[in-house]
Amino acid sequence: MITNGFLFISLLLAISAVLVVAGHSGKFRVFKYVPGFVFLYIVAALLNTVGLFDHDSIDGVGDGLQDALLPAMILLLLFKCDVRQIIRLGPKLLLTFVVTAASIMLGFIVAYLIVHSALAPESWKALGALNASWTGGSANMVAVQDILEAPEDVFGYVLIVDTVLYSFWLLLIFSSVAVSDKFNRWTKADTSKFDFGGRVTGEEEKPMTLSSIIGLLGFALLVSALAAKAGEMLPEVGTVINASAWTILIVSILGLVIGSTRWGRAAGSSQLATIMLYLIIGIIASGSDFTSLAEAPIYLVAGVIVLLVHIVIMLVYAKLTKTELFSIAVASTANIGGIASAPVVAGAFNRALVPVGVLFALIGTFSGTFLGLLGAQMMSGIG
Repeated sequence: MITNGFLFISLLLAISAVLVVAGHSGKFRVFKYVPGFVFLYIVAALLNTVGLFDHDSIDGVGDGLQDALLPAMILLLLFKCDVRQIIRLGPKLLLTFVVTAASIMLGFIVAYLIVHSALAPESWKALGALNASWTGGSANMVAVQDILEAPEDVFGYVLIVDTVLYSFWLLLIFSSVAVSDKFNRWTKADTSKFDFGGRVTGEEEKPMTLSSIIGLLGFALLVSALAAKAGEMLPEVGTVINASAWTILIVSILGLVIGSTRWGRAAGSSQLATIMLYLIIGIIASGSDFTSLAEAPIYLVAGVIVLLVHIVIMLVYAKLTKTELFSIAVASTANIGGIASAPVVAGAFNRALVPVGVLFALIGTFSGTFLGLLGAQMMSGIG
């Protein structure tokens, strides 16, 4: 069992290195269909499932590193973004987010209709809290649980559902990157709006230097630390806008500003951000435990029904509106995952569109509590 935080991080980085080298070698065709970070997610989750990680000893290191790297990664990814191009994508992105959130809330109602007879009398309160989490984030979930006074034992079950299904959903979303072209052909989506005229790829052809790498690394980590400090000093707004939300917002705005200047053309930002992306995914995956599937089975069934309804509605929506997979995947992740994972998924699809992930996540952060309460109210009338 690994009890040393440094060994834990080193192992994740070593696995990432093997996967990146294997993927770039061209010898393994599987990497053409499944991105390397999907394998990292699976390997890290399996290692945790077999009990390799002592979370009492390493969680502090992993969580601390993730808190430090996430703002830095978002900042670096935004260096190659042109906010004017994001604005030109139009209001359809917001419509996609609204449909996504509505499909999840409808999924909870359908799931409760099907399985409510096998659930505890006040299970609708806990499911309402889970609804808040899957349309916003953990802060929304806690807020709804507190407002509705959901029973602690039932709330514990939905926490398991949240952890297990979120892990599998994130794995599925990451895997979908490899089939995005096929999906877009199926929906006949117009992806030309995502072609930013070489704004990104052209800059990556510039050679990296020691000064560019160390300058970017030092700057990104310093900004991450200062943004986190500033986030702690800013006032919380309700129960959903907290220090973490402020931190992400600060680095996002700064990254967009830098991206419109010559400083955004510094070579190496993409490579550094990718390294951070792998580490963050590894840390997230190391908290997944597949053995939890054996607990609270009826609530897991309810959660699976929610996701199935969500998938069906989004597939129909994508086909009817000719929507590309990127928008669907990031909107879904922003709802079910939240502000920590939406920008990561957006970066996996197209790093020039990380602001879309941040935007979606912030909208979910604002609306999740209200959607959870609304869903709970609807479920309470079923019986």
